[in-house]
Amino acid sequence: MPSFLVAQNSNASYTPSYVPVMVITGATSGIGQAITQTLARHLHGRVHIIIIARNSSAASRIISTLPTHPAAIYEFIACDVSLMQNVHALAQDLSARLPKLNFLVHCAGVFGLDGRRETEEGIDVKLASRYYARFTLTYDLLPLLRKATERGEPASVLTVLGAGSKGTSEVDLDDLGLKKRYTGWKAMMASIDYNDLMVAEFSKREPNIAFTHIFPGFVSTAILHKSSNPISKLFLFFLSPLLWLITRTQETCAEYMLYALIQAERGMYRRNENGDDIGLKGFPRFANDAQRILWEHSLQATSTSTS
Repeated sequence: MPSFLVAQNSNASYTPSYVPVMVITGATSGIGQAITQTLARHLHGRVHIIIIARNSSAASRIISTLPTHPAAIYEFIACDVSLMQNVHALAQDLSARLPKLNFLVHCAGVFGLDGRRETEEGIDVKLASRYYARFTLTYDLLPLLRKATERGEPASVLTVLGAGSKGTSEVDLDDLGLKKRYTGWKAMMASIDYNDLMVAEFSKREPNIAFTHIFPGFVSTAILHKSSNPISKLFLFFLSPLLWLITRTQETCAEYMLYALIQAERGMYRRNENGDDIGLKGFPRFANDAQRILWEHSLQATSTSTS
């Protein structure tokens, strides 16, 4: 396990000859915000960062805190990633004007134990943000990631969710998307399995790109206190003193997340909150068949055409 100082010093030593390009979702608060600020600080502003979120005022505030540099480019693109048509449009825009993509970080996600709420595209909002949008954006931006590797530069995808945070289970291949048997808890757990299978299948198909699923641990962010479910609110109220003791700051978390992003070379990685490689701990059973079936389902569910 790398200590915090080891992770922090390793991140600080990242001084590439090229200007890295990073696309990050959910970066106007919490872990995504901290990753954005931490990378920009370590690189002294010599970086191109595109923040994908919905809150323009929050994005402007965060961008104003980032260091200046002649090579610095900081952008905000408003996008509700719960709608796949928006994700496709976003990817099309980025693909038309970016020369490459070094880092793709997925932090956006709807959390909660409430019942199923479908988008206008018929996808549950939790699964849409926690899995389908991540799959779609990654799939659509593969050409840009490949261009980075063709330059001899790293291409690394990081999905921040829950690798190894639950026991091993079998994915319900008869109900992908959970339209038949839904609970809020099941959606939260299924999205973790889906992300595991996603990074495994992407790494199989794109061996020169790194795909990492990481568990951030318990982090003191606003998301801990955002829930419309009365039971969840009551649960969090009584747990608040304990959470204060066991959570880490989003800045500390960001150093470990960034460490995992930068250190990944190629292939699949699954890491815990301290950046440790956890191997196949908690990985879904019967993964080979499940990977293929989920991939095909995801292409269809997101209306992504095969390449």
